[in-house]
Amino acid sequence: MDLTVIVVNVVGWLGMALLIGAYALVTAGRLHGTSLMFQLMNLFGGAFLMVNSAYYGAWPSAALNVVWVGIGIVGLLRAARGKRGRVPEHAA
Repeated sequence: MDLTVIVVNVVGWLGMALLIGAYALVTAGRLHGTSLMFQLMNLFGGAFLMVNSAYYGAWPSAALNVVWVGIGIVGLLRAARGKRGRVPEHAA
């Protein structure tokens, strides 16, 4: 197996683990959906899966992950600005 294929597969598995981990931690109440860690896990998970999907030509999945990364960037920018514009927890 080519080294590039191995790296792309490892990156894809890491992306999957980050996204599933973030979802599981929020569902279990161990992480808040607006936390920096949640946003970083989603941003990197989406980016890693985007690389994997694009490499294998899975364009619908790659496009989904482009959007996922965009949402992660917006979340990080909001977290960097503080609580301004944040939706109250009871409204979500």
